[in-house]
Amino acid sequence: MKNIVILISGRGSNMEAVVRAAKAEQWPARIAAVISNRADAQGLVFAAEQGIATAVVANKDYASRAEFDAALQQVIDGFAPDLVVLAGFMRILTEPFVEHYAGRMLNIHPSLLPLFPGMATHRQALDAGVTEHGATVHFVTAELDHGPAVASATVPVLPGDTEDSLSARVLVQEHLLYPRAIRLFIDDKLSIEHGQVRVDPQ
Repeated sequence: MKNIVILISGRGSNMEAVVRAAKAEQWPARIAAVISNRADAQGLVFAAEQGIATAVVANKDYASRAEFDAALQQVIDGFAPDLVVLAGFMRILTEPFVEHYAGRMLNIHPSLLPLFPGMATHRQALDAGVTEHGATVHFVTAELDHGPAVASATVPVLPGDTEDSLSARVLVQEHLLYPRAIRLFIDDKLSIEHGQVRVDPQ
């Protein structure tokens, strides 16, 4: 039984999708905790209602990113995670933190990486005039949104799309994609060695 710790900063819709999939599919895993850097994160309420342990490590309480990451790491490790899942966690993590969880920390990014890393991805996509957009699950490395990709989902960019309409269509795919990718890890069908992702779909 693997332990999963999920990090959020807001409503945690991807966290909800993961929790619901784990329950519906009876994963051989436990959502050990949902942790946020914001006490007012809406996702904490959902997690608590599901009987999942919650914790807040507020970045505003620390003088530096390094101090915050050290405190966050201590709390995460208290739940003995096999996998750390970033689900709308809006913090840039330090290299020592990322290295501590190397090979066992996943993120979902709302673009088809390597296109449009960082923020405002839907605006970036519209400004670039691309015809396809989507989401990517990747292992986390020290370089923001540049870790090895695990899986992706694509949506068309439609005439008249706005940031909101495009975001909503991508989010539907995120909610399907992220649980599938995490399930591969839980079932020992996903790993990374020397920067190369291995996926065994069987």
